[in-house]
Formats: sequence, structure tokens, C-alpha cells
Amino acid sequence: MRIVLFVLLLQSCFVSIAQSGDYPDYRSKKELFSRIIEKDIRSDIASFSMAGIDESVGKLPLKSLPITGFGTDYITFAGNNVQVKVSSAPFDKTKHKLGFYEEKYLVKIDNKPYFGDYGKVPRTTIENVMVVIDRDTVAIPPAAYNDLHNPIFSFYDKGVQKTQNKVYLSNDGHKIYVYMLKREEGGSYEVTWVIQDKKYVRRVVDFGFLK
Repeated sequence: MRIVLFVLLLQSCFVSIAQSGDYPDYRSKKELFSRIIEKDIRSDIASFSMAGIDESVGKLPLKSLPITGFGTDYITFAGNNVQVKVSSAPFDKTKHKLGFYEEKYLVKIDNKPYFGDYGKVPRTTIENVMVVIDRDTVAIPPAAYNDLHNPIFSFYDKGVQKTQNKVYLSNDGHKIYVYMLKREEGGSYEVTWVIQDKKYVRRVVDFGFLK
């Protein structure tokens, strides 16, 4: 599967449709995989992310947590005294300021760029990312997920329900990576939330690939 996605990745070269001149792309590149300077985090994320696939050669896969459930608006994982739940809710455009380009393409929500079918009004939004470790809840700020829209928690492949989302555990036992991939026409996005020693550290977001 990763080989097929790698070919698609090379073909698209991380160029999104939004960059073709139809409308401007204001999404920040500060959180790209290529900007990660922490060697241990970069090495771990390279083993499973699309953005790091060219650095994944020779790396062994990280251990992942079992999926305990998923539906149209949530996915849950549990194992190793860790519980994770990512959930979504309908996007209510009446509660947000929408910024359009040429009154046609949505490029900002509440004066900020966003991810998920960029250029269109979202249908859903990530509502919460919950991580519990040894009964301690990790505080993940809303800013880490409230600009991520239209998540896909599962899909059907030949009648079988599958998911491309995972929770990975670092080999040193100190870090947890909550990973989500959103495939969409014109360019996908992926996000990894990084938790270290029961504290939220950062997120990594790449976009504009897998057309």
C-alpha cells in the first residue's frame, strides 16, 4: 500500500490544486514534516507518514495500538494503558467567519487558513482529540485540531471497512503519535499529534499530495 501511495506522491510532488492559480493557498508550511528538527521524532514519523516516505527506507515499523471502534464521526484505540479517541462534529458555518476569494473559493475560516477540502465550506470538523495515559488525561489544545476538517475515520474497500488512521508508540516508550490521513480530490492532508511523557508537544501537518 505504501509503495502505491509513494508513486502517487511522486506524481503529485506535493502540489495542490489550490496552487494552480485558481485561488491562493494560505496554509502554513511551518508544521511540515520537512521542518522537523528533532531527530528522534523525525525518524519515528518517517516510518509511517506519507511526507516522510523517502526517509523510511530501512526503518522498522513502530508498534501500533489496536483499534477498538470507529464510525462516521469517531475512531478509538486502546492498549498499553493508553486510550485515544478522535471525534468530529458537523461544521456550523453560522458560527464562523468565512473568508472567500473572489466570493467563490473559501480560503480562511475565522481569519485563518484551514485543512480539509481547501476552497470549499467544510461539512464536518474535528471536535476533540482525547488521549488518556495511565488514567491521566493529556491536555491537547483546540488549536491543535480546530482547523482540521472533513476527517475520514474509515472507508470501505471491496465491502470491507478499513481505516488509514493509527496510533503509534515510540521504541523508547516516551512518545505517542496519533496519526490521521485525509484523502481528497485535488490534494490530501495528514496530521500527526505528538505526545511525549504525558504532555502534548506539537503536531505535524503535510498537505497537497495524493490527488
